[in-house]
Amino acid sequence: MTSAPPQPLSVTWLGHATVLLELDGARVLTDPVLGRRAGPLVRIAPPPPPDAASRVDAVLLSHLHADHADLPSLRGLSGPVPILAPAGAAPWLRAKGLRRVHELPEGQGTEVGALRVTAVAAVHDGRRAPLGPRAASIGFLVEGSRTAYFAGDTDLFPGMASLAPSPALALLPVWGWGPTVGPGHLD
Repeated sequence: MTSAPPQPLSVTWLGHATVLLELDGARVLTDPVLGRRAGPLVRIAPPPPPDAASRVDAVLLSHLHADHADLPSLRGLSGPVPILAPAGAAPWLRAKGLRRVHELPEGQGTEVGALRVTAVAAVHDGRRAPLGPRAASIGFLVEGSRTAYFAGDTDLFPGMASLAPSPALALLPVWGWGPTVGPGHLD
């Protein structure tokens, strides 16, 4: 018996850390920021088309910073989309009107259609500034016929290379405000 060939992995970058992953019949959206603004940050490129994030099976939320957990974007998703969030994030998200929040502590996973989504380590301050709630920061392994790694924001850490033996895709945000962004980021 031969194994089935890997299915195509479709990746659509929608801005900042927002990516639509389509694999094995499932659509997963990372850290949605879909509007013209996220807190004080202004999008300089056109916003994604209105249907770019339609029919999403789950949202992966890496941490609570405004440029990753944008409340208007989360509220604007069509239908009751489950939000997979780090430990400690659910009370704040639910208080903001989001009902289908499932906390995934590091090392735990869940099924999204034919995919296995597992929370993995991330090294980043998870507090929503300036006085907001604190929750962990996590990355995600999305495993199906192929594997994708989404890190949200993170710094390098021991064990990062061994998270997945050979991911087909690693989404590692790299950016800077000047020459460096400081600890908790890749630059």
